[in-house]
Amino acid sequence: MIKNHAMTDGSGVAVAPDFLYGTAWKEERTQALVELAVQQGFRGFDTANQRRHYFEEGVGLALVAAYRTGTVVRQDIFLQTKYTYRNGQDHRLPYDPEASPSSQVAQSMASSLKHLKTDYVDSYVLHGPAFDAGWADVDAEVWAAMGDERDAGRTRYLGVSNVSLTHLEQMLGSGAEPPAFVQNRCYASTGWDRQVRAFCRDRKIIYQGFSLLTANSGVLTHPWTRDLAKHLSATPEQVVFQFSRAVGMLPLTGTTNAAHMTEDLGSLVLDAQAIEAIESLTG
Repeated sequence: MIKNHAMTDGSGVAVAPDFLYGTAWKEERTQALVELAVQQGFRGFDTANQRRHYFEEGVGLALVAAYRTGTVVRQDIFLQTKYTYRNGQDHRLPYDPEASPSSQVAQSMASSLKHLKTDYVDSYVLHGPAFDAGWADVDAEVWAAMGDERDAGRTRYLGVSNVSLTHLEQMLGSGAEPPAFVQNRCYASTGWDRQVRAFCRDRKIIYQGFSLLTANSGVLTHPWTRDLAKHLSATPEQVVFQFSRAVGMLPLTGTTNAAHMTEDLGSLVLDAQAIEAIESLTG
């Protein structure tokens, strides 16, 4: 079985697997699919305490089942969850909507730990800033509260998702602690989020890319990608995922297919010319 190995440069940069299994939009299938992903070799899991799109408790039940069978122990698993603002939630809130943002962060974390049957997560992510325009005072308050969760040992690392370059520049310009992870939907049409990736690379922040397949169907069906995949006896999906890793991304996949899970974790070698060509595709 191919294992999902740690990602680090040995100099204090956050440690994570080189692939994450995304658990969004799986509802009642979450537990079974996470159990399957563990069996296929995934060791990194991304979820959120946002019942609107995630069933976080199902992730916890799946991992407990894997621990009981001896397939893995908690230390083998990289577990990432998120704090989500009220406007990203439905009526099933993991905190008191009348509480302060700082209190909501603590309440959401306590709920996540209960769902996930653990006393810590590996990464706690702000599930998008409050406003598209830029980093706001409420974001600063929430980020500080997330730091308190880290200092208390309830998470190892902090991250932010769904951010623009402006958000990140304003965040760090305010004196805030840099995130260990940035997670964005990644479009070929924007150069695979080139500016944000460069910002992260320069600061040793790990960039997590999601929707690499669903946001880039044109790349998957592009004749060049299909010809390369055929030449490598691979699938276009494998080509895209290997490209993402080759340029320094930590990719997410949400596949529900066991064979695709195995393929996604498989190794594939792309030369520099192929990487440059894929980076130039905008389909």
